Amino acid sequence: MKGKKMIYGGLPVLGILFCFLYLNRAVVDVAYTDYIRLINSYLPDVWNPDKFFVADVLTRIPLNYVERILNVTFFGYNTVVEMGLGVLGLGASAWVLAGYCRKHQVSYIWYGMIMLLLFSLNKWEMLTNGTGWVHFTAFACFYYHYTVLDRVYRGETKRGDTVRMCVLPFVITLGVAGPYCAVYSAVMVLSCICVAGLRVFRAGSLKKSSAEVKKWMLFAVCVLIPLFLYIWSNSCTVEEHAGAVDIPLKTALFDNPGFFLVFFVKSFASTVLGDECIRNVLAQDWQILLLGGFVIGCYLLALYLNWKNRIYERTILPLVFLAAGGMNHVLILLSRWIFMKSDYGMSSRYALQFQVGIIGIFLTFAFSGRSRMTVFPSKRNEKENAPKERVRKENARQETAQKRSRMQRKSGWSFVYLVLALVFVAGSVYTTCCEWKKAPYRKENLIEKREAALHYEELTDEELERIFQYKKGPDQIRRAFAILEENKWNVFRE
Repeated sequence: MKGKKMIYGGLPVLGILFCFLYLNRAVVDVAYTDYIRLINSYLPDVWNPDKFFVADVLTRIPLNYVERILNVTFFGYNTVVEMGLGVLGLGASAWVLAGYCRKHQVSYIWYGMIMLLLFSLNKWEMLTNGTGWVHFTAFACFYYHYTVLDRVYRGETKRGDTVRMCVLPFVITLGVAGPYCAVYSAVMVLSCICVAGLRVFRAGSLKKSSAEVKKWMLFAVCVLIPLFLYIWSNSCTVEEHAGAVDIPLKTALFDNPGFFLVFFVKSFASTVLGDECIRNVLAQDWQILLLGGFVIGCYLLALYLNWKNRIYERTILPLVFLAAGGMNHVLILLSRWIFMKSDYGMSSRYALQFQVGIIGIFLTFAFSGRSRMTVFPSKRNEKENAPKERVRKENARQETAQKRSRMQRKSGWSFVYLVLALVFVAGSVYTTCCEWKKAPYRKENLIEKREAALHYEELTDEELERIFQYKKGPDQIRRAFAILEENKWNVFRE
């Protein structure tokens, strides 16, 4: 038992250490791009309540305010500290999955592949941008809530699970998730409705299952309330997207319907090969589309296997993950088509959202490859009133033969599932190797930015915008670095 705990708990630790090694190889402490906006908005007075109690406070992820106060107070506004928090958030997701896999006895092979996928560097853009640290924490919270949902669904409720199901949506949606709450809320509400419907179907009538239905509807309402509060707060936000086209979705859809299909399919291809290295392997667009089609096919196969093997009767988590992954692809299409670039959905910044669906595929394959033992009594012998001993022996013989045949079929399909999964693993390993080699060059680039920041007053407007990748005016950049310099934070820290 201790060995199992070490394996299931040890891989997340190794993954965290690997990501810290990557950060050490790829980044230095310097504020640029999104940090320019954050510095101008919230610094230097991070304790000022006027900067917190604004109309759209719920969209600004309140947990960020707490972290920002701690970062300024103890670390002099260090961006690498926030990147480290992102790695710990990723590790928290891994520990949630480790607990689930250990509970359901997912084999070490499948568990190892899930961990390889989770700690792949295909999400380098999120790992090296400290402003996104809280999103890793959000996904850890999503995974945890999904596992609580699965536990309550299976009837293995722990003490306090009912309260968790009611309270977690408020904490996650309003405190941690930010814009990522849309898919999380949709998945939770849909899951609650489906479970309530399944309870009615099994009971045979609504009256017999009324208590269960009321409970699951209460869970759904507890998800919807914080979602509506977030939407209300978001209505006070003014969003600007540099480079976006100013045309309605309906017009773009009718003018160029093929673009939306290509965008959508390509986004699936990025779950196998990262956006920066995919062209090293697949030079033509049709090859990328073929890879995207392969991933979509794996999604459909996983959905079919959940139904065929009745995996949903034992655990609902694989279906929840599949739904979340698919919805994230749809969400990125609906929110990012405005840039009219078919490769935009392949960006590394979306890998965190897309990988949940691949984990669902892996879990489905892992459960589908198992051999199940079922006793089929001999009805013929029963009709002939054969002696009980003879019936028992015949049943045992049939059971053994059927078990052997079932295991042979399962082993054949298990090999197929393993081959399909290895395509994802090979792509993740290749992407990770490519990114590991690029890491020193990313660090050199950040060192140049750091040197430029120390002499920001000597740079021209064009140099400021180019070096610090902020397109909303050089004056904003100068103001941000003036705040840092005055308080001796970040690159100016002694």
